[in-house]
Amino acid sequence: MKRSKALVVGFVALALCSPAWAGDIEGKVSGMKGHSVVYVDTIQGKTFPAPTNHPVMDQKGLVFNPHIMAVQQGTTVDFLNSDTVAHNVFWTAVGADKKAGHNLGTWPKGEKRSYTFDKTGAVPLLCNVHPDMGAFIVVSPTPYFAETDDSGNYKIKDVPDGSYTLTVWHEGAKAQSKPMAVSGNTKADFTVSK
Repeated sequence: MKRSKALVVGFVALALCSPAWAGDIEGKVSGMKGHSVVYVDTIQGKTFPAPTNHPVMDQKGLVFNPHIMAVQQGTTVDFLNSDTVAHNVFWTAVGADKKAGHNLGTWPKGEKRSYTFDKTGAVPLLCNVHPDMGAFIVVSPTPYFAETDDSGNYKIKDVPDGSYTLTVWHEGAKAQSKPMAVSGNTKADFTVSK
C-alpha cells in the first residue's frame, strides 16, 4: 500500500512539473530555391520574454553572413565587420513599416554595432558602401520558428498544443499563412511563388 501511494504521488508530481503537451511542426517548403523561414504567428494574449543571446550578423568577404537569419521579437543582433574595409548596415523597413527603417552607420574592421528588433517582419539589410551586398533578418513574434534546410525541410520544436497561424517567408516570394491546429506532432507543407 505504501509503495503504491508513493508511485501515485510520484506520478502526480511528475505531471505537475512537466510542461503542457507539446509537439513539433514539420514539413517542407517547395516552389522556389533557397531557404525559407516558417514561424508561428502572434498568439493572442501571449507574450514571450526577449532572448538573452545575441546572434551575430557578420560582414566578411563583402557579403553578409548568414544571408538569412531568423530571430524572435526582442532579440538584440550584433552586426560585426570582419572585412578590412569599412561597412555600413541599414534597412528601409521592418515588414511593411517604413517608419521602422534604420541606419547603424559605417564602421571599420573588428568593430560591431548592436540593434534590438522590437517589430516583427522581414528586415532587408543593405550596405551603402557596397550596394551589391544584401541579406535578411526575419523577426518572428514567437519563439516557435525555423529556417528550412537546402531541401526545404523544417522543424519547429516543442510547440504547445493549440490553434495557431503558421506563416512562411521566402526571399522574393509572397508570404503565406494558414491556420494550424497543433496536437502532438503536426505536418504542414507550403508551396511558395512570386
